[in-house]
Amino acid sequence: MSSVAGFSFARSAQPLRRRPWLSVGAAIGLLAMWGALGIAAEGNPGRGMPDEAIDRGRYLVVVGGCNECHTPGYVEAGGDLPESAWLTGSAVGWQGGWGTTYPVNLRLFFSGLTEDGWVMYARNVVTRPPMGWFVLNALTESDARAMYRFVKALGPAGDPTPAYVPPGAPVDTPVIRFPEGPPPPP
Repeated sequence: MSSVAGFSFARSAQPLRRRPWLSVGAAIGLLAMWGALGIAAEGNPGRGMPDEAIDRGRYLVVVGGCNECHTPGYVEAGGDLPESAWLTGSAVGWQGGWGTTYPVNLRLFFSGLTEDGWVMYARNVVTRPPMGWFVLNALTESDARAMYRFVKALGPAGDPTPAYVPPGAPVDTPVIRFPEGPPPPP
């Protein structure tokens, strides 16, 4: 059928009988399904429809090296771990003159933040070593939002990591020790 014939047919066809209750029912059903899938849930970003920001966030997490510290076994596996294991924190501490710090479980951390809260946090945070807080401070707003959406899409998982331990205090976990004093010259 040519486009002209198709247009002529469409113009000459009798209109379908409308059933208003069916249209309303279909709309309500569609909205219910949409909500059940999490597509419209503001408090659940990343769930439901694909989002380019989620893909961008995944990319930023990978190239930013977040998994190297915040995902147990990631380095040992050559990065070949399922996303379901990503960013759950580690009980291996980083120890130096600042004390002992642990890579936080980002999935639990993000579950308590709004997207705007994360953007403000990323722009202003200053942390103890070895976390590169200055890298977070340098994120663009859109990249910070993309990271948030990706981590939120992963959903909460894992357990909280150990709390910071001050210098000289005993620790009950394995640690990676940094040398004391200033770093050696290049």
